Amino acid sequence: MNHQELPREEFAFPGPLRDLLVGAILSGEKTSTSSLMLEYEREGEPLPEVGRRSAVVDSQERPVAVIELTEVRVVRLADVDLQHAIDEGEGYTSVAQWRAGHEEFWHSPEVRAELGDPTFTVDDDTLVVASRFRLVTDEADPT
Repeated sequence: MNHQELPREEFAFPGPLRDLLVGAILSGEKTSTSSLMLEYEREGEPLPEVGRRSAVVDSQERPVAVIELTEVRVVRLADVDLQHAIDEGEGYTSVAQWRAGHEEFWHSPEVRAELGDPTFTVDDDTLVVASRFRLVTDEADPT
């Protein structure tokens, strides 16, 4: 299966943060990610399943890697564990650092606009989709 047949996986919005995250995936530093359950609910999308392969796209929307999900959990924001935070590959050394960074992103004007709620905020009970993945190839089209 080539990258054109795979669902696209976008990390953050195009720009510096996406570039950082894609670089961390390609280097093997990033093996977990977090998203809001609310995003799936609003889009009417089912949660991704373990074994799903996706084409990771860079800020220019070009496929640069293929990843495979190895775990998908739904947890309260307050219950995200240290290993998940570390495995996000962004240099977090504590859950508090991870949470502060993610709250900044989730409270950003871009996320609030995407959710259609200019005052959206998270709290301890906000449901987070905590996923783990492995890098299958750092070439988007290994065929």
